[in-house]
Amino acid sequence: MRNRTYILPSRSSSKSFTLIELIVVIIIVGILAAVGMTQYTKVVEKGRTVEARIMLGQMSKLAYQYWLENGQVDSIAYADVNVGTGVGQIPSACTTSYYFSYYVYGGTAGSLFRGKADRCLSGGKTPNGTGVYGDHYIILNSDFSTGSNTWQVYGF
Repeated sequence: MRNRTYILPSRSSSKSFTLIELIVVIIIVGILAAVGMTQYTKVVEKGRTVEARIMLGQMSKLAYQYWLENGQVDSIAYADVNVGTGVGQIPSACTTSYYFSYYVYGGTAGSLFRGKADRCLSGGKTPNGTGVYGDHYIILNSDFSTGSNTWQVYGF
């Protein structure tokens, strides 16, 4: 039998990480995750406001049909713009699947329609925008006689 001598690698040529290197990597990953999460929540909130604008646009189209048929929108009701609590209706109250509640907003006269979307705060649906709770809403003003639409967005 031959004598075999095993040579162990020296400590300096070891291919492992030190504790400091691991901690630095964990800190960098944590910072990147925090930045990514912030951006993600902003994108999600922006998507929710787009949904509200789409719903207000649908309400405006239905109000326009009402205006064409009746010549005014003074007496327009929630049902005329598909707002209610039924299946397939635009929600007039906060629900689990929608993040806004929708209203026919006061002061309608002649050919002016105002629709409002209020950001829901109940059920863990805290706004991710800036501002005071309750100050997160979108208003669409549609003047059918001139064909103009103006948007007012608050708190986002």
